[in-house]
Amino acid sequence: MASSILHQWLSLVGAIWLQSINGTNSNFPSYSSQLKQLLSISQIQLNNLAFASDAGKLLGWLSGVAAVYLPLWLVLLIGATLGLVGYGLQYLFITNQISSISYAHIFLLTVLAGNSICWINTVCYVVIIRNFPSDYRQVAVGIMTSYLGLSAKVYTVVVNAIYSSTTERAKAYLLFNSVFPLIACVLAAPLVRGINSVGNSRKMKGGFIVIFLITIATGIYAIIGSFGSVLKRLAPLNNLIGMVTCLLLPLVIPLVEKIRDVLAGEWWLNKEIKVHSSIIEENTIDLEKIENENVSDQNREEAVKEEIGVKLMLQRVEFWLYFFVYFFGATLGLVFLNNLGQIAESRGYSGTSSLVSLSSSFGFFGRLIPSLLDYVFSRSYKYMIPSPASIAALMAPMAGAFILLLNKSNIALYTSTAIIGVCTGAITSISVSTTTELFGSKNFSVNHNVVVANISIGSFLFGYLAAFVYRKQGNYEDGKCMGMDCYRNTFILWGCFCLFGTFLALILYARTRKFYSQRCCM
Repeated sequence: MASSILHQWLSLVGAIWLQSINGTNSNFPSYSSQLKQLLSISQIQLNNLAFASDAGKLLGWLSGVAAVYLPLWLVLLIGATLGLVGYGLQYLFITNQISSISYAHIFLLTVLAGNSICWINTVCYVVIIRNFPSDYRQVAVGIMTSYLGLSAKVYTVVVNAIYSSTTERAKAYLLFNSVFPLIACVLAAPLVRGINSVGNSRKMKGGFIVIFLITIATGIYAIIGSFGSVLKRLAPLNNLIGMVTCLLLPLVIPLVEKIRDVLAGEWWLNKEIKVHSSIIEENTIDLEKIENENVSDQNREEAVKEEIGVKLMLQRVEFWLYFFVYFFGATLGLVFLNNLGQIAESRGYSGTSSLVSLSSSFGFFGRLIPSLLDYVFSRSYKYMIPSPASIAALMAPMAGAFILLLNKSNIALYTSTAIIGVCTGAITSISVSTTTELFGSKNFSVNHNVVVANISIGSFLFGYLAAFVYRKQGNYEDGKCMGMDCYRNTFILWGCFCLFGTFLALILYARTRKFYSQRCCM
C-alpha cells in the first residue's frame, strides 16, 4: 500500500515536469513577430502558422487510440519525437543549415509539432486518471494541468537567461521547443506508468496540502517575475535558478513518502514479534473495512456517470453544447493569446515577452483554482460545484476583458490579458473533469481529444477574422498595422461570442443539473 502511494506521487511529479515544458505552442507570441521578419511572410501567413499548431489537434484522437493499445512510455516518446522533427527542422531552416524548405513545408512541420503536444498530454491525463482515486482525481489533474499554463513562462525564463539578441531569441524558442520535451519525456518515462492498485486516499491528504502550497508559491513567483520592474532588478540567471527550483520542489513529497516507508518498515519488523495474532487480525479487518469503504465510495460515484464511446457521444445534445461552450470560451481565449504578440505590437507596446509571461503565470493559477475550490468544497462542505456552472461564471468576465481591451492604456492591456489568462486556464482545467463526468473515464483519451479538436477550428475561424480586420484597419508601417483600430472590431466580436458561449454554458448546466444533484447526494 505504501509503495503504491509512492508511485502515485512519482507519477504526478513526472506529469508535472512534462506539462511544464509541453505548452510549446503557448510561447509562439514571444517570437512570432521575429519569425514573421525572418521568413518574410505576411500577417495572413503568420496566422496560418498559428492555426497550423492548433490544427495538429485535429489528429489528437490518434494519441488516444495509441494510449489504449501501446505502452504509455512508447506513446510518450512518439510525441517527443514528433515535436523534435516538427520544431527541429524549422530551427535548422531558420539557422540556414537547411535551405530547401518551402512555406508549405514549414506549415506541415508546425502541424506535426502541434500534434506532438496531444500525445504527451494524453499520457499525462491517462496516468493521473488511472493512478488516483476518484475523490482526488480532479485535484491531481488540476495541479498537473496548471503547470501546462506555466510552460510559456518557463521557456521565456530560459531564453532570457541565455540570449539577449531579439533575432537569436526567436531561433532559441524553436530549438528549445524541439529539445526540452524530448529530455523531459526520457526523464519522466519511468515515472508515468499505471499502478496495479490505487492507494488509500485518506493517507494522501497531507501530501496534497503540501503540493498545493508548493504550486501556489510557484505561481506567485512566476507572476512577480513577469513584471518589467522586477525583471530589471532580478538577474536572468537567478530567475532561471528560481524557476528550476520551483519545478523540483514537488519531489519533496515522494521523497518524504519513501523515508516514511523505510521507517515504517523497520518499525514493523521490530514490533512484529511482540504483537499478538489477535491484534494482527483486528488490524487486518479494520484495514479491509477501510479499503471496502473506499471501493464502495468509488463505486457509488462511478454508478452515477455513464461510460460513453465516441459514436454515442457525438449523438448527444450535451456533447454539442459542451463543444461550443469550449469553442467560445477556452478556444477563443487561446486564439487571443496566440495573437498577443501582434496585438501588443499594434498598440505600440514593446514588452511582449513580459506580457506573454504574465498571461502564462495567470493561466497557471487559472488551471489551479478549480482544483483548489473542488478540494475545499468537497471536503469541508460536502458539495461539488457543477462544472458547466463554473464555466459559465468564468466566461462572463472574459467577455468583459475583451471589451476592456478597447481602452488604449497599457494597464487595460495587462488587466485584460491577466483575466483572459486566468479564465482560459480555468476552463481548460475544468474541461478534463467535465469530459469524464458527462461521458465517463473509460474512453476519456479519445473523447477528450475529440472535444479539444475544436481548438483548431476556432484557431482557423477566429484567427482569420483577426487577421482580416488587421489587414483592413489602421495605418501600415513596413507591413505592420499600427493603432487601436487594428483589433477594435475583433475585440467587440470576440466579446459577443464569449457572451453567447456563456448562454450555452447555462443551457448545458440546466440539462445536466439532475446529474450533478445526484452526485452531490451520494
